[in-house]
Amino acid sequence: MGISERKQKEKLEMAKLILDAARKVFLEKGYEQTSIRNIANEINYSPGSLYFYFKDKSEIFHELHKEGFRLLMSRMAVLAKVADPFERLKAIGLNFIEFAQQHRDYYNLMFIVEEPVNPAVEGFKIAQEAISFLAGVLTECQAKGRFTGMDIEYLTFMVLSAIHGICALFCKDRTSSFVSKTNEELMQHGYECFVALLEKG
Repeated sequence: MGISERKQKEKLEMAKLILDAARKVFLEKGYEQTSIRNIANEINYSPGSLYFYFKDKSEIFHELHKEGFRLLMSRMAVLAKVADPFERLKAIGLNFIEFAQQHRDYYNLMFIVEEPVNPAVEGFKIAQEAISFLAGVLTECQAKGRFTGMDIEYLTFMVLSAIHGICALFCKDRTSSFVSKTNEELMQHGYECFVALLEKG
């Protein structure tokens, strides 16, 4: 390995170290209370050294945001082979829920941690791609005779809100009121109830 390749590898490893630390701090403190100093302290580096890799905490946050959505969308991409759009829609919801279960940290950062929204930022453009993906599948469902007469934007908002609600309750440990059911039962069978409602649409 040459000098330039080794330096690039070291840079990528350092950036990953910073992002891993930042993910932990953002989740513990929230966006507003997180600082470059907090993140640097987590890995025992000087705050100034982090500026060689990221210009500010916003850039770090949005890099985490993008990572999460890239991971989510990679799971959705494999569903393109599902020919029936309604079956694809059901699989999308299930994939979304499984993503929240398997990647709770990312889910919290992507959808729950409060941060000023800037639509021009790349991370939020990726979020819009995910919404457009869902809207496209619902449009295909309409072409097949489902959800007749419904506005696609309202329908997309409703479907996303319902699935997000299931995930958010899980990620924030807000399911304890349902004492006779486990988290897994609530998420799986709760989603099945939602699908049953969609099938009537």
